[in-house]
Amino acid sequence: MNRLEGKVAVVTGANSGVGAAIAKLFAAEGATVVMTARREAALEEVSAAIQADGGKTYVMATDISKPDDPERLMAAVEAEYGRIDVLVNNAGILEEGLKPVDRFTDEDLDRIVDTNQKGTMRCMRAASKRMKAGASIVNVASVAGEKGCGGAVYVSTKAAVIGVTKHTALRFQAEGIRCNAICPGTIVTPMVAGTTAADMDPDMMGAMAAHSNLRTQPCMPEDVANIALFLASDESRALTGQIIVSDFGAML
Repeated sequence: MNRLEGKVAVVTGANSGVGAAIAKLFAAEGATVVMTARREAALEEVSAAIQADGGKTYVMATDISKPDDPERLMAAVEAEYGRIDVLVNNAGILEEGLKPVDRFTDEDLDRIVDTNQKGTMRCMRAASKRMKAGASIVNVASVAGEKGCGGAVYVSTKAAVIGVTKHTALRFQAEGIRCNAICPGTIVTPMVAGTTAADMDPDMMGAMAAHSNLRTQPCMPEDVANIALFLASDESRALTGQIIVSDFGAML
């Protein structure tokens, strides 16, 4: 307990799924959790549950795909608390159907890059200016970005997150600001709820089945939250630039 006592942690996409699980766990470990996402009502619901358990939260609706919103968010956090100790870049979106590189749409490309890649980078730019030695950035990427298993657009954005994680670790190593990434496999969240094999591109499904065990158990949001807690805490102070795949070995 109290592994994040006194820290101010910003969690994007905190309204459900992995983001909500991270926000709840961080608050239970003593952090003041700044919760942000597009859907304010859902954020308030999660925040109320955390506060009912004695946690400290601050809610601010943000659309990280909009160029000015990440800076507005981080400036508000700085004005309220004077610093940012932890940033968890969790917000992200998927295309439908695992479209491979020969079938992706330009609409998907623009929409998903704006959130997953540009939004994440803008949050890192805005937060890092307000961080000091001991701060930690945790990016939620995906095993798709590490292994290529997924729709082409989603894969490209998560691979970009992995690359910029290593870049950021290198950039701030001397200043004591750390940056690491989690690459979960399939996660049971509302974002993927209701998706079936019939919705997927058969060629991409076949390629994935040939190179992974699709019967391996999926991650739960709490599995990812536990790793995020470790990377956010001082217990992982020697780790930076690391990419941690959490998929129960499905892609070994």
